[in-house]
Amino acid sequence: MASAATTPAGSGRRPFTTLLVANRGEVAVRVLRAARAAGLRTVAVYSDADAASPHVRLADTAVRLGPAPAAQSYLDIPALIEAARRTGADAVHPGYGFLSESAAFARACEDAGLTFVGPPSDVIALMGRKDAARAVAVRAGVPVLPAVVDGKRSGTGDGDQQHAHDVPARDGDLAQVDRAHDDDLARRALAEVGLPLLVKAAAGGGGKGMRVVRDAVDLPAAIAAARREATAAFGDGALLVERYVEGGRHVEVQVLADSHGTVLHLFERDCSVQRRHQKVVEEAPAPIITATLREELTGAAVRLAREVGYVGAGTVEFLVAGDEAYLLEMNTRLQVEHPVTEAVTGLDLVALQLAVARGDRLPLRQEDVAVTGHAIEVRVYAEGPDFLPQAGTATTVRWPTRARTDTALEPGQEVGTWYDPLLAKIIAHGPTRESARAALVRALDDTAVLGVTTNTGFLRRLVASDDFRAAAIDTAWLDTHPGAFPTQADDVALVAGAVALADALTGARRGPGATNGSGAAHPFGAGDGWRLGGPPAPVVLTLAHDGDVHEVTVGPGDWLSPAEVRGHDVGTGVLDVVVDGRALAIRRLPAAGTQHAPTLPVQPGLGAGHELRLEIDGLAHAVVVETGPGRVAVSRHGQTTVLTVPDRRSRGAESSSDGAVAAPMPGLVRDVAVEAGEHVEAGALLGVLEAMKMETRLLAPHPGTVAEVLVAPGDQVTLGQALFTVRGHG
Repeated sequence: MASAATTPAGSGRRPFTTLLVANRGEVAVRVLRAARAAGLRTVAVYSDADAASPHVRLADTAVRLGPAPAAQSYLDIPALIEAARRTGADAVHPGYGFLSESAAFARACEDAGLTFVGPPSDVIALMGRKDAARAVAVRAGVPVLPAVVDGKRSGTGDGDQQHAHDVPARDGDLAQVDRAHDDDLARRALAEVGLPLLVKAAAGGGGKGMRVVRDAVDLPAAIAAARREATAAFGDGALLVERYVEGGRHVEVQVLADSHGTVLHLFERDCSVQRRHQKVVEEAPAPIITATLREELTGAAVRLAREVGYVGAGTVEFLVAGDEAYLLEMNTRLQVEHPVTEAVTGLDLVALQLAVARGDRLPLRQEDVAVTGHAIEVRVYAEGPDFLPQAGTATTVRWPTRARTDTALEPGQEVGTWYDPLLAKIIAHGPTRESARAALVRALDDTAVLGVTTNTGFLRRLVASDDFRAAAIDTAWLDTHPGAFPTQADDVALVAGAVALADALTGARRGPGATNGSGAAHPFGAGDGWRLGGPPAPVVLTLAHDGDVHEVTVGPGDWLSPAEVRGHDVGTGVLDVVVDGRALAIRRLPAAGTQHAPTLPVQPGLGAGHELRLEIDGLAHAVVVETGPGRVAVSRHGQTTVLTVPDRRSRGAESSSDGAVAAPMPGLVRDVAVEAGEHVEAGALLGVLEAMKMETRLLAPHPGTVAEVLVAPGDQVTLGQALFTVRGHG
């Protein structure tokens, strides 16, 4: 990748030698590596939750900020400035998220004599507000959507992301909202803009404080909820209500500017695959726009950057509907999806950020920037099939070798819910969109994360779908097709899990000193796996997955007669497996890249995942398996299947939880809307749970009486914790 050459500094920018990265996770790793390549000394910061994280070890020096809550660590501006002072850092890179678009943080860096790797603080303050940015865009001749601007501001009033989102809600919070003002905003929006509407936070983005309204009766509640969420996320509850465009595409332009007056565009990205306004898949170039529209978008982005005196890397986002485009916002930072632009242009955006920050001239002209091929990126999140954040310990982590992966997740690392659930980004590049898409499918096939639930299986099904192949997914598609790309039953995972668990169980039973029926010491005792034959006698397993129970018997190859076995003549290494009454002949295959006899390196008890290759009905399958007491996890095509041995003693206990409403994710109780003894209808609001600064409404499962309220506002709850009990009538 190209990077900048050193030239005399300009416009107050000056060289620096030590860079503090005010962030965590994969972006901290990305920036630290770029800084090291630039010859800089590096400083990491961390909370108590991240003390053992990779970014801490990667830096030359690391400084503890405070406890896990972001407000006491990564959002603590005085602590970050003090960390820079203690370590001799003379520059700060904010990454993305946290304080990356905080004018107050940039100003604090400037006041402390630190180089902030980003635009000036006044530009961040101006463009960080959607209402102010809208006015600038109009001056620059950039098209905008019809909208009404809210005059009400609250909280810090600075558009900053250092806020009180970790402070529990207290009695009377909702009463502080000026209902008359909200009602007036709703009336103006309906009269001046008309339905459908999008209510959005004026002080920030990322899908927080955003609601789509298609019915006028829902607008007051949407305004109230968006204002609460915006205040929690950005410290400012001001709103913008604009026309909502159905079926639009999200296309953004990467801009890069130095302090000597050069402003370049690095072409565009399409980020239309979104869920709840959060990007899921990004690609470059945009597959659906014309050359004429591309020229209009890139030209508008450059004009906007020039209008505000922009310096650094930034992104101008547009909503595209047909041949029309409208400004969404300008992000005054590096974007999560910057790798796709790097892939198609060959430029290192972080290296260029650092060069611009030290006052260098950009070593490029606009005509030097060209697009080669196509790149697609997916975001790997710690989230379940319902897209809610998950927590756990990553026991096995295997990333693809055939694609770029930006990550900071490694085996043994604990994943919590204190911060954004992004674990990694996988990026594939090819000469065409189709070749990049196919490469990404293969890369997701090679990905295995066990111990914490991720969305990799969903991503694989999405990228492999006909809708994605045809570039037919717009910004609302995933939200309007909630059942798309469901988890599918996987017989291969069931068979592989049964084989691995049978091996682990029989190996554990016999112990390290036992034999395998041939007089030799048992392979588990040797620690090098179980060769070929499998269990000496049939092992009968009852395995449960997603409410389904399967009976599986795994035996040696001579257990069933040939007439009973469905399959091919598999020769040596055969196992006979019966799955729910179906008999299969299965053969273990050597691990990829090996020539020796097939082995399954599984240890009894909990162990790191290993590749298992099986031939079933003449087809070879590769999976990653991880066994534990009474369970086995299998990763195949990015999807993790966890099979458990049901505890028969616990059966029949489910009826005792009838009417219980449990936490669908770990989080903070923001509001409790009912009292014990209150009568409710099905779907009535019981309370509000917040995780990752997003609200989830907790609803009554059926009509009845609230028998128990087990939480209060401000309580931190765990996944599955009982919150309410609603007893049915009659």
